[in-house]
Amino acid sequence: MNIFYVIIFLFVSSLNLNSWGPTGHRVIGEIAEQNISEKTKEEITKLLDGQTLAYVSTFADEIKSDDRYDIYYPWHYINFDLDKDYMDTPPSDNGDLYIAINKCIDVLKDASSDKESKAFHLKLLVHFVGDLHQPLHLGQEIDRGANRIYVEWFGSNTNLHSVWDSKMIDSYKMSYSEMAYTLQKIYRNKSKDFKREDLVNWIDQIHDLTQVIYKSVDDTNLGYEYQYENFNTVKSMLSLGGYRLARVLDYIFN
Repeated sequence: MNIFYVIIFLFVSSLNLNSWGPTGHRVIGEIAEQNISEKTKEEITKLLDGQTLAYVSTFADEIKSDDRYDIYYPWHYINFDLDKDYMDTPPSDNGDLYIAINKCIDVLKDASSDKESKAFHLKLLVHFVGDLHQPLHLGQEIDRGANRIYVEWFGSNTNLHSVWDSKMIDSYKMSYSEMAYTLQKIYRNKSKDFKREDLVNWIDQIHDLTQVIYKSVDDTNLGYEYQYENFNTVKSMLSLGGYRLARVLDYIFN
């Protein structure tokens, strides 16, 4: 491989650039939209001027290219040790997923917030609840949430984070709407009503899965076998993220 491309690959792979790819985020947004109350749907329609949750679910990634929004970059993840619980970890001065989700909820529930601010934070919230349910967004700082664990996916260079973000989903060759419809048939995960204290429990539960994923790479040449062994986990987390997002939105707007 040309040394220039090696350098570019290593640079890009070293950054926490990824979340669920567009398909994954849209699946979560679509499942949420199908499971919110009518009152919640009406309020969201007003704020987003008719845009769907699937449509806005990628907004927080899209604004990464605009340096005016750099402050929100650390809100996409929580880096902490695999053997720690979230509350045992000193909070980041720059914010993290837990802080971000709570901030979005606060803005949306505040009657004094204007429509523009509420719409902005609603778009962020849809994305960040999705990010939370990608377990490598709760990975180790030393490897940037497995962005620095380099692997091959069907012979192409990538990293473990990207495999979980998008490679397995893209290999499945299903649109977000098809996948959202199918997952609701498979996983009838009617989550209980959301309470603010649930968020820490979600983080620690998902972090248990993060530990399993870190241990799952015995061979760096990944393909059919890895997809077979792990894709059900991807699907279950997309489904759970969608249903939980619906409950968070119902908590805000009801």
